[in-house]
Amino acid sequence: MRRKKENVRYHVVSVRVSHEDRETLEHLSKQTNMKVSDLMREALLAVPAKERS
Repeated sequence: MRRKKENVRYHVVSVRVSHEDRETLEHLSKQTNMKVSDLMREALLAVPAKERS
């Protein structure tokens, strides 16, 4: 029997970025040993809550 996953993500958000921005994301990803998607989630959460609502 499978275990229920926590933090299941159902929605996909696509963003177009410049070549330079993509290189920056890849560089940060390697430096921090994080996936680009995790970096983007972390960046989103860095925005103060009052500005997100």
